[in-house]
Amino acid sequence: MGRGRNRRRDDGSSAAPRGTRRWRRALALVTAIAGLGAAAAAAPRGAALLRSAESLRIRTLRFEGLERATADELLALSPVHPGDHLLTADVDGLEQALARHPWVARVEVHRSWPPALTVRVVERHAAALVDLSGLYLVDEAGEPFKRAAAGDGLDLPVVTGLSRADYVQRRDAVAPRLRGALALARAWREGGRDAAARLSEIHLDPGDGTTIYVGDEGVQVRLGTGDLEAKLGRLEQVLSALRAEGRKAEVLHLDNRLHPSWVTVRLAKVDLLRAQGQANEPGPERAGGMGGRSIAPPHLDQLKVASPRGL
Repeated sequence: MGRGRNRRRDDGSSAAPRGTRRWRRALALVTAIAGLGAAAAAAPRGAALLRSAESLRIRTLRFEGLERATADELLALSPVHPGDHLLTADVDGLEQALARHPWVARVEVHRSWPPALTVRVVERHAAALVDLSGLYLVDEAGEPFKRAAAGDGLDLPVVTGLSRADYVQRRDAVAPRLRGALALARAWREGGRDAAARLSEIHLDPGDGTTIYVGDEGVQVRLGTGDLEAKLGRLEQVLSALRAEGRKAEVLHLDNRLHPSWVTVRLAKVDLLRAQGQANEPGPERAGGMGGRSIAPPHLDQLKVASPRGL
């Protein structure tokens, strides 16, 4: 039993140095700083020692969380550089300076030992582009933060219909409309609809409401106002029915205010000509204007279909 106790004691003593190495390094930093601080408080010469101690010169700035911003770009903005004193470095000024980078949402700076600064960056995520007399990236909160450039490499829906003057002068009124467009883009993306028909544009009109353009052909979908979730569900059914029958739409109306559940489909010219030539097959009902039946059974012959312009 004695050998067992000794063995346990020996095992504990051999593990202790490994488990305390990081703690000892941290204690050394605290002790050094405390000692220099005491010297500074004791005499003017101590303060000079604290400022000039070579052992406390910053060796590096370590950046974490970078995706869009680069370390070189942030270093160019930084008022703190390697060689500056660890304890007197203007950390608050550093955080404020780096926040000027368009991709940076917020920054946290931590001192570490050996003398270094760890800079933790939280970047913005672009949710869409917005046309404000020029294309700007807008984040998930609806804040435009950067003029779009070819190097951004982003394939995002574009929000149109807002003027720069209105956004600047009437921001409280315009911002909710922009956030509504972003909510639509998020619902489209999270619903998995991009795989079948990519959302390319969201147009906002104060009178007609929202119109979107989807798919490679840029099919126009007039959503109007209100009941977005239900309208997207009906739209998904219509697009699925079109694909199943090998047809393409030019315009889809889901903005009938008297009959919100109705959908009007205007076929692309080539598909309407083909449909007109199939006299022996049951064809969709056609009408020249708005209106139609509910799409609950998703078949084109149960939709109201309008002719393209010029036919």
